[in-house]
Amino acid sequence: MAEPHTLYKLIILYMLKKVNFPLTNAQISNFVLEQGYTTYFTLQQIIHELIDSGLIRQEKIRNTSQYHITEAGEETLTYFGKKISRAIREDIDQYLKENSYQLRNEVAVTADYYKTTEGEYTAECRVKERNADLISLSLTVPLEAQAAAICGRWKDKCQDVYAFLMKELL
Repeated sequence: MAEPHTLYKLIILYMLKKVNFPLTNAQISNFVLEQGYTTYFTLQQIIHELIDSGLIRQEKIRNTSQYHITEAGEETLTYFGKKISRAIREDIDQYLKENSYQLRNEVAVTADYYKTTEGEYTAECRVKERNADLISLSLTVPLEAQAAAICGRWKDKCQDVYAFLMKELL
């Protein structure tokens, strides 16, 4: 059982190393489950083991977990990456090549909200490009429902908001 678990960990590390943006739990799961490598529950266990061992870092944004490879994860992949067969590496490379635009866009637009010390809610909305914020917008509103609505609509409206701001400010 240890050998397949090691392979699954290496697959996740390899995927995270090959992209210059984080991957979500759903994105990793889609690839691993489509390939039939393991079950969903085993995959979630593997992800938690990678987090606990410091090989990947988890970032939670609303209901989404995004994963980044750590320096320790990169080092581990350097030592043990050869255990991933050429066929699996090619499958991963092909998947990332075919889906990189969609994968990047899914994690580039984020929105989350929190309750302030004054009892209001701040919605933080971002569009990232190459790990830098293209736009970062914080809006404070009196009701949680308003903050949730802002976050819910951000993905669909961020391009319009950005275009409007650029037009008005330039």
